[in-house]
Amino acid sequence: MTSIPHVTLNNGAEIPQLGFGVWQVPDAEAAPAVRTAIEAGYRSIDTAAIYENEAGTGKAIAEAGVARDELFITTKLWNSGTRDWSGVQGRDAVRKAFDTSLDLLGLEYLDLYLIHWPRPMHGSFLNIWQAFEELLADGRVKSVGVSNFGTVQLEALLKESSVVPVLNQVELHPHFPQHELRAFHAEHGIATEAWSPLGQGKGLLTEPALVKVAAKHGRTVAQVVLRWHLQSGVVAIPKSVTPSRIRENLDVAGFELDAEDMAAIAAVETGERLGPDPQGFDWN
Repeated sequence: MTSIPHVTLNNGAEIPQLGFGVWQVPDAEAAPAVRTAIEAGYRSIDTAAIYENEAGTGKAIAEAGVARDELFITTKLWNSGTRDWSGVQGRDAVRKAFDTSLDLLGLEYLDLYLIHWPRPMHGSFLNIWQAFEELLADGRVKSVGVSNFGTVQLEALLKESSVVPVLNQVELHPHFPQHELRAFHAEHGIATEAWSPLGQGKGLLTEPALVKVAAKHGRTVAQVVLRWHLQSGVVAIPKSVTPSRIRENLDVAGFELDAEDMAAIAAVETGERLGPDPQGFDWN
């Protein structure tokens, strides 16, 4: 099994720095993909309620033959606008959504539960976070965090709660490296996790500068980008359903990028997102 470093979270838990994501993977395809990933050596698996593949992901986990305490399983709450997240009723809705995800995954506990989107225009994430604190106190989730939060929402959580999110999962790749947000995370002990760490293959993997770095090391561009994430201290969760690429993406421990390589990668920054801006995203 390829050796992958771990990141120690602010509560003492450890997460593998390279995990396996299943965004846009149909439920029927999730089981074989996750099974292949675990067989290849991935120990962190990331899914979400809105992906509608928690059942397939759970099937693979059950069949993997790996001890539960060797795996780090993450899923996310889909805080849809069709629900009322205010007050006690809202906290009960969060707990019900958590129970549904846990049942679909076939697990007794989660390693990490995330608020998927802040939806700041509704102002409900603080109440949702209170429900997350309750789940944490119950012991059915080991760590709680957020996804797609900006500094304003993080500051609000830090002001209102003594439970600091262990992690913020955001769009992050060499085209969009999120310098300011990562600095805020570092200041407050919040780990940074990248979704779409390979830029969804939309131009990033054909960048001439990255192709040159890859050729220098005898690696693929995807491996170079994932190595960049590791050396930048970022947790990454690449996705693939192709067995050869699943294994290839994990094989990033046998080389190191030097200062010249890192500078070349930094130079491809465009500041452009691939996904929606979380501050205005309100998909129900």
